[in-house]
Amino acid sequence: MVPPTPYVPWTSTESPCFRVVHVVPEYCVAGDVVTFEPLAENVNNGQAPLNPLTVPETVTGFGTGLGDGAGEGDGEGAGDGEGDGDGEGDGDGDGEGDGDGVGEGDGDGEGEGDGDGPGDGEDADGGIASTSKRHGISRADGTTPRRMCVEWCHLTGMIATKEGRVRRCMFNSWRRSIFCGLSGLLAAGGFTFALQAQQPSAGAPLPSAAHRDVINRYCLSCHNDRLKRGGLALDTVAVHEVGENPDVWEKVLRKVRARQMPPVGMPRPDEATYEAAIVSLETSLDRAAAVNPNPGRTNTLRRLTRTEYQNAVRDLLALEIDVTSLLPADESSYGFDNVTVGDLSPTLLDRYISAAEKISRVAVGRRSRSPDGDTIRIQPDLTQEEHLEGLPIGTRGGAVVRYTFPLDGDYEIQIRLTRDRNEHVEGLNEPHDLELLLDRERVQLFTVKPPQREAGFSEDYQPNHDNIDQHLKIRVPVSAGPHALGVAFLKNPSALLETARQPYQAHFNSYRHPRIQPAIYSISIIGPYAAKGPGETPSRKRIFVSRPANPGEEEGAAKRIVSALMRRAYRRPVTSTDLQGPLDLYRHARAEDDFDAGIEMALSAVLVSPDFLFRVEEDPAGIASNTIYRISDLELASRLSFFLWSSIPDDELLDVAVARKLHEPAVLDRQVRRMLADSRSRALVDNFASQWLRLRNLASITPDMRLFPDFDDNLRQAFRQETELFFESILREDRSALDLLRANYTFVNERLAKHYGIPHVYGSRFRRITLSEDSMRGGLLRHASILMVTSYATRTSPVLRGKWILDNVLGVPPPPPLPDVPALKDNTVDGNLSVRKRLAEHRSNPTCAACHNLMDPVGLSLEKFDAIGRRRTAEGGILIDASGGLPDGSHFADVDGLERALLSRPEMFVGTFAEKLLTYALGRGVESYDAPAIRTIVRAARPQDFRVSSLILGIVKSAPFEMRTSR
Repeated sequence: MVPPTPYVPWTSTESPCFRVVHVVPEYCVAGDVVTFEPLAENVNNGQAPLNPLTVPETVTGFGTGLGDGAGEGDGEGAGDGEGDGDGEGDGDGDGEGDGDGVGEGDGDGEGEGDGDGPGDGEDADGGIASTSKRHGISRADGTTPRRMCVEWCHLTGMIATKEGRVRRCMFNSWRRSIFCGLSGLLAAGGFTFALQAQQPSAGAPLPSAAHRDVINRYCLSCHNDRLKRGGLALDTVAVHEVGENPDVWEKVLRKVRARQMPPVGMPRPDEATYEAAIVSLETSLDRAAAVNPNPGRTNTLRRLTRTEYQNAVRDLLALEIDVTSLLPADESSYGFDNVTVGDLSPTLLDRYISAAEKISRVAVGRRSRSPDGDTIRIQPDLTQEEHLEGLPIGTRGGAVVRYTFPLDGDYEIQIRLTRDRNEHVEGLNEPHDLELLLDRERVQLFTVKPPQREAGFSEDYQPNHDNIDQHLKIRVPVSAGPHALGVAFLKNPSALLETARQPYQAHFNSYRHPRIQPAIYSISIIGPYAAKGPGETPSRKRIFVSRPANPGEEEGAAKRIVSALMRRAYRRPVTSTDLQGPLDLYRHARAEDDFDAGIEMALSAVLVSPDFLFRVEEDPAGIASNTIYRISDLELASRLSFFLWSSIPDDELLDVAVARKLHEPAVLDRQVRRMLADSRSRALVDNFASQWLRLRNLASITPDMRLFPDFDDNLRQAFRQETELFFESILREDRSALDLLRANYTFVNERLAKHYGIPHVYGSRFRRITLSEDSMRGGLLRHASILMVTSYATRTSPVLRGKWILDNVLGVPPPPPLPDVPALKDNTVDGNLSVRKRLAEHRSNPTCAACHNLMDPVGLSLEKFDAIGRRRTAEGGILIDASGGLPDGSHFADVDGLERALLSRPEMFVGTFAEKLLTYALGRGVESYDAPAIRTIVRAARPQDFRVSSLILGIVKSAPFEMRTSR
């Protein structure tokens, strides 16, 4: 069914509110039959007539008597002209006439009636009275012809044919309501019957064009070519098929699905109508997408991100190396750092060359000209009073450093202790034993003693601490390869002080909460001294797949080694042309040094090659422009491995791709499940989830120590680890994506449990706990990590929290703030006001209210969690009101209500989750033409309760992932 002809809304009294003209009977009696015919213009679009209507027995007469305007004087039509009979479109003709004026009345009252007040028997809606003074109409129900006329005008452009006259729908500019001056209007009962004949009941499905009815009835009054609210004019696109403007209709669908439109406070459809309109619009869009598919286009060249580079080196060379000091961080776009990675500046190229040289030397085990050194500094706000995970029981503080020693030889280990601003070692009041461990075996036990006081000095004199840790240095033999180097103090017996309040756990601030005992500041590793050789490291085993027995075999061995490296590094079979450059470099280095030096040089060339640094997807030769094609199996293998592992394909995946079998559904399904079960799929936790949930931001957040004195790096790390372990459990156990919001378990250690108020949890080890029904912990919205990254250093931010939920949970991010809108400043409002009242002050600005009315109510429901995720009931002595709401108009209180509201429409969250996964998987922003694919993924996952594996498989098998459009 096509929509009615677009109308000019609320502009002037001389313009009709609808251009559709209705012909209606002047006088009807019971038994009369009224037929409805499509407008001529709609007949051309295939619209069929509705069934005839028989006027029911409840109608006894007919007349106009419409009085929604405040008419002054006899027949004065408010807003429609003044004077007797000056109401345009009223009377007995289709122009100016004498008689039945719009807003007709004998007095100053609303509706028809006598005197200075409401009309006689005035309806509550301001329509005509039960009896008409001038026309003597009677009716059986309580609805008003004014409202019925509005409903009628919103219907789909029908003409009612029986003897009668033509009238137009007019606009009352004083009352800002649409009403009809019809001298021939069906009486109340008959008109209501006509509406029921055209509009399904709330529980019945709407017709295929249900979305058009909703748009016409509820949206066009604002989103038209004249007003263009939100920059959207639906009247200009509604006359065309949905497939002609899919980008516009996808935006409409997103707003309607979230019940953001129509806005709260405006007339809105009931829930059944909403659902039917959504189904109708989705069906139309999906059909249009099936006819004209568009898988989109990824960039031809995409550079590996820093994380992908590190993982690729790990899998290529069996070498764990931290590249954060070698390469800069990548910029983020669409929430992920693998989107805007198409360039390689000269400066960045220099960094890659330097990184390749260092990595090659460590991997091959070549001796450098002089000993190298690395210093690992401990976070300054790390509390070291208790046991830290990874170190032996019975120790406290310190750190574990996983380090790859390049050669067999002696290495010097030096330890420095933390000092205050006076260069005194903090907490050193008595001797302490310090243990150095290598792979959990003790290498040396040091004793740290406070300096002795010299005679003759006052008790306030502080001896010099310069030499306190000078002896914390030892040279030890270490074999080449990865090792765990540990440093920790032996823990002294301690007893818990009985106090009325829980003592602070943080001890690192020398002024507020000073260290009670000494702490480690840094660990330096220098070497090798007296190097004995490269040893047999995991990286050498991975690289040297061929060992020459004599110089004559070196060329062949080098070719086999380089070929194997390049095949994995380039993610494809290599050609003789590919081998030429690295082998030339091998020969040049071999001529000046030994075989290992040549392999090191060839490996460096591979690591800086564009075929390694870039993922290349080229259009097939000779293909026409804007042609959709299926990517090759090798390209699919790279997409799959970088999606699930953030790394290069392994040999099995590469072999399947080379055999051109990966695109087969059964083979692809098997490979996806194998890769998800592999430990390397933890990249979905470390890389995808940490960016989607903004866990990476935790490292840069330091709450105000005056307001949150018990916060330290131990708590920061615990926040992140809880959320990562939680997300990994959903992934490994293949749970429903909805469990991310509704789970009744979490992961805590002793420190985090104390922060949450959870009893009977002891030790630094994280363990899974099942929560009671009344627990305020569980899903992501209750995690301190999420609550802290959406807060400021000094207070919570309902705005940030609301925006985070709208963007990352509901998928309906608010528009960006206007450039000239000032930020909310605490000093501009009463400091004694609660955050809720301060935001209310901000929303008093109409410019700000448009967005903040969406964000603030969502975030306010989380106000009972403070800026570091602790539960609270009051702030500043004022009880916290945690009531909130969603843009759909629903109201609730606290996080429980928020979760229930979000889970009431599970497709919203699952669709957003799938959209984020698809963005991450493709390395490009999701566009409107991707929406049909996302809906297909969500629908296919529904029978499996939206299990994570079903969503991932849906993404991998989707058109955007497997196909591409040529340039």
